[in-house]
Amino acid sequence: MKHAKLAAGICGAIVMAAGAAGMAIGQAQVATPAATTSQTDATRAAMAAIMRNGSYLPRGGAPNSLLFNPAPPAPGSAAKARDEEAAAAAIAMQGTPRWEQAKIDADLFTPKVTDTFSCAAGFRIGAETTPKVQALLMKSMMDFGLASYPTKNRYQRPRPFMENGKATCTPDQEAMLRKDGSYPSGHSAIGFGMGLILADLVPDRAGELVARGRAFGESRRICNVHWLSDIEEGRIVAAAVFARLNAEPAFVADVAAARAELAEKRASLPVPDCARENAALAM
Repeated sequence: MKHAKLAAGICGAIVMAAGAAGMAIGQAQVATPAATTSQTDATRAAMAAIMRNGSYLPRGGAPNSLLFNPAPPAPGSAAKARDEEAAAAAIAMQGTPRWEQAKIDADLFTPKVTDTFSCAAGFRIGAETTPKVQALLMKSMMDFGLASYPTKNRYQRPRPFMENGKATCTPDQEAMLRKDGSYPSGHSAIGFGMGLILADLVPDRAGELVARGRAFGESRRICNVHWLSDIEEGRIVAAAVFARLNAEPAFVADVAAARAELAEKRASLPVPDCARENAALAM
């Protein structure tokens, strides 16, 4: 039995199990049309592999997000108006290269998620090129994502597309997303958390990697599945979890192994073609 609920809001396609609330993760189930069965099976297999890797923090060991996430913006407040303005700006970007990048960033629960940081790192990250870095990122993903659930479960905030009726970049995931609280964004926590870990491993690219982690979360606003404040508070979750992870011996040991791997291999790692991604993120 694993941790708490890890749901569609984190990856946009997943498990409805309860975790922060105390229910265990079972086998991932994704509601998709029959035409996408093979893709669904591949996603399930990838998610199952990630879950088998477990996480670094013991159950209940993550910082309690309710202690540092305030309540989400209230209806009629200036903060809610800010969220709505940011959502409207995101809707205007549908169909643009930035929208297409948001679709790519939404693919969270496959090994390809680490490759989204390759351009920021300046070298190709993945199971074949940097296996120790890959293992570190995929295992810590669980800790960053799960830590958002005390707040998610408390407030169960509706997502932007549920209020504005506009399209999302992952329409096949909308049924799941409707059942999962929007605030804070687990996807943002994961992306920003990965950026923090990589910035520690590759300090000469720290600015680029933290910026990519930020953009990874922003993709959820562009997708019309998270409010701006969801994403911002997801970063706070990531910062708290990153601090806690650095006191966990297994995490510290794996960081050291990843750092040694990069010291040995970095100069020979392939450099990705980043023209498309750079242009999209520049929007």
